[in-house]
Amino acid sequence: MDNITLMVVIVAALAVGGAVVWYMQRQRSVHLRDKFGPEYERTRAQAKDVRQAAANLAAREKRVERLHIRTLTADETARFTEVWRHVQTLFVDDPKGAVGEADHLVNEVMTARGYPVADFHQRTADISVDHPVVVEHYRAAKAIADSNKAGSASTEDLRKAVIHYRALFEDLLEQRQPETTPIHARR
Repeated sequence: MDNITLMVVIVAALAVGGAVVWYMQRQRSVHLRDKFGPEYERTRAQAKDVRQAAANLAAREKRVERLHIRTLTADETARFTEVWRHVQTLFVDDPKGAVGEADHLVNEVMTARGYPVADFHQRTADISVDHPVVVEHYRAAKAIADSNKAGSASTEDLRKAVIHYRALFEDLLEQRQPETTPIHARR
């Protein structure tokens, strides 16, 4: 084989190899965008580049695969649902207490399902793998709950927090189809 033919073969092989790598990265991005929805866009906006965002989301998937996430039993679901009814009733007389109870209940459900709950940021990352839309609700509720602890949340803010917690709570209990519309798009 002469040098020109060899160079053409090498260039062609590099072009094909590059195209295969590009296609695989593109498929990975499409998979992650489809799976994570708005969480993909949020992570991508926070990352330095698309590859870093994709690596972050893929690492979340792998971490959650190692966890022992399970569905709740019918008895657990009934018990948690009853506690949620109490939280909603409590809101009438004690909105601040209801938000604290809602936060506690959501953490309890996450623990029962098998999600680690030690660190809020890790918790939201883990939740985002299986609940990518409602994780926005969780962040919003937690921000209001923190504001409540600082004494700067209005009753309307507290009402919104309970609604946000309810969205996550119902999704964790798997009582309804997961939401497909991000909270910022609904109005």
